[in-house]
Amino acid sequence: MSLLTLLPYILVLFAAMLWGTVGTTQTFLEEGVSSIAVAATRSLVGGGILLIAAIAMRKVNFKKWSWKWTILAALTIALFQCFFFTSVRFTGVAVGTVVTIGSSPVFSGIIEWIFWKRKPSKVWGIATLLAIVGCILLFVFKGEATVDPMGIGLALSAGVMFALYTNCSKQLTEKEETLPAVAMTFTLCALMLLPFSQQGVTWVLEGGNLLPMLFMALAATSLAYIFYLAGLEKISSSSAVTLSLAEPLTASLLGVFLVGEILSPTSWIGVAMLLGGIIVLTLGGRKKVEKSEDLAGDLKDVG
Repeated sequence: MSLLTLLPYILVLFAAMLWGTVGTTQTFLEEGVSSIAVAATRSLVGGGILLIAAIAMRKVNFKKWSWKWTILAALTIALFQCFFFTSVRFTGVAVGTVVTIGSSPVFSGIIEWIFWKRKPSKVWGIATLLAIVGCILLFVFKGEATVDPMGIGLALSAGVMFALYTNCSKQLTEKEETLPAVAMTFTLCALMLLPFSQQGVTWVLEGGNLLPMLFMALAATSLAYIFYLAGLEKISSSSAVTLSLAEPLTASLLGVFLVGEILSPTSWIGVAMLLGGIIVLTLGGRKKVEKSEDLAGDLKDVG
């Protein structure tokens, strides 16, 4: 029983860890490819392959499909990528990442509270505070920090979009299976992003771009979002977004062990706090689920 209640949290963490490999993987691409082109292509390849598989398995009924939530999920994840990559141009990677990823759990909790009337738990609040402070400490001394009002606004908008994507996807997975839901969402996302991609998709076949792009499309997009949505079915949107803070944690550790980056003592404290927040949320959330199941079992026995 404990493993079953822990599994959704593990799936979301696996998703975040796969997302955390994107930064390192992108270093193997040829220089000069825009971030929007990368985002559009990985969405097209990752979503398109899954869509072909879903149609072959007859898991997509276009007439009865939940188009509203799919379009909203695709639009929000497309806008998330546009806002985030644009914010980085104004503020740099460190500030853009901290503001975007640090704000998204807060926005998700607010959205869940306002629209779905689900008040965030104390465990979530403590875990989120730990994770956000950890994220700030992790990035505070990474590169030059530029506090640009436009960049901060775009980064906050990206945080809102990821929170909205998670909430829309949760509604979608209540009506559709996970694999076709990811397939439809990211195929539509790619169609929305491609018009803004300067290089199109032909750049994938140039130089050594193919293998890194396939990894980002299949592992860091298809597989990662299948894990994320599968876990999201069993836990709250706000908890899932907080757990996604494992993404910068993974990226930083990969930078240390694969690229040879050096973290300051402050950054290592941030790593510890991020891990602490994730552990608090995972174990605290699991205990809450187990208590609910025990209570339901007692009521059933009484009945």
